[in-house]
Amino acid sequence: MINKKVKDNPEIKSITPQAAITGGEVLIRGRGFQKNGAAQPQVYFGQVAGRISISSEKLILVRVPDKATGNSVTVKTPNAKSPSMDLVIGRQLAGKLHPVANPAVDAKGNVFVTFSGSRGQGTSVSVYKINTEGEVQPFLTEIMNPTGITFDRAGQMYVSSRFEGNVYKVSPSGERSVYADGMGVATGIAFDDKENLYVGDRSGTIFKIDQKQTIFVFATLEPGMAAYHLAFGPSGYLYLASPTTLSFDVILKISPKGEVSEFYRGLGRPQGLAFDQEENLYVAASLRGQRGIVRITQSGKAELVISGPNLVGLAIGKDQRTVLSTTNSVYELPWNVAGQPLLA
Repeated sequence: MINKKVKDNPEIKSITPQAAITGGEVLIRGRGFQKNGAAQPQVYFGQVAGRISISSEKLILVRVPDKATGNSVTVKTPNAKSPSMDLVIGRQLAGKLHPVANPAVDAKGNVFVTFSGSRGQGTSVSVYKINTEGEVQPFLTEIMNPTGITFDRAGQMYVSSRFEGNVYKVSPSGERSVYADGMGVATGIAFDDKENLYVGDRSGTIFKIDQKQTIFVFATLEPGMAAYHLAFGPSGYLYLASPTTLSFDVILKISPKGEVSEFYRGLGRPQGLAFDQEENLYVAASLRGQRGIVRITQSGKAELVISGPNLVGLAIGKDQRTVLSTTNSVYELPWNVAGQPLLA
C-alpha cells in the first residue's frame, strides 16, 4: 500500500528553462504543489525564497530571487518539502555598466564589456576588463558610444563607435588607433574565417573590410532602430539581428555573396548573437513573452534556454562557460554548451 502522506508530498518533475540569472522566471512542473483552497507553496533557490507568479497543483511560475544561493530548487508546502532539483544560476561578475551588445572574451578568459551610454554621452571609461580573478578594471577610454567588441585571430581587439562611425583597433595595453572610419552608425562587428571584418551600419549597410583595409558594401538592408548585431554561422553565412518595437522580429542570414534571406521570425527585440559548436544560434531575445537567451537550431526550432530580464548579449566559451550581458550587468554561467573555438 502506498503511504498517502508520501504520495501527497510535493515532487518536482522538471524546471524550464534549466538555466537562469536573477530576475528570470522559471516554470516548475510536478505534483502536490497546491491543493484547492490550500496555502500557496514556497519555492526555495538554495535558502532563499523566490516570488511566485502562478501556482497550481502541478505547475509553478516563479522568479529567481536576487540573492539566490546555490543551484538547487525545492518546493515547500505547509506539511512537506520536495526533493531538490538542479537549476544553473548565473553569478554576477560586475554591475553599474551599460553594455548594448555582446561581451567579448579573449583567449586568456578575460571579459571585456562596454559602458556605452546614451547617444552623444561621453563617459570616463569606454570599455571595462574583468580578469579571471573577477577584478573589474578600466581598460579603454575616450571612445564615444562604444558598441561592438570582437577579436581577430591574433587576439587583437576591435571596437565600434556608433556615434563616430569608426572602428578602432586596440592593443592589449589599451592603446587605440582608427582601423576604419565613415562606417555610418557603426554597431555590430564580426570577422569571417578569412579575417575580413564586417561592420553593421544600422542606417542600412553591412560593410566588408579586407585585410588590406579596403572597404566594400557587402549588403544593404532596411535601416535599424537600435543596432545591427552580427555573428558568423555555418557555411560562411553572416547572421543579423536588428531589434524593433515589434514582438515578431526576424533573424536574417546573408550569404557569402551578400544575398539576404530570412532565417527565423518570431522573436521580441533580438540583440546579441552567438553560435555553439553544434551550429545552433543563441539570441538575447524574448520568445512568447519571456526574456532570456533563445536557442534556434538550423532547422528553425526555437526554445528559451536561459531565463533573465534585460539580456542584450552573450559570449559562449569553448570551455562551457557563458558570459551574459544585461543592460547594466555582466554574469558568468557554467553551462553544458561549448562555443566556437577562440580565434586567438
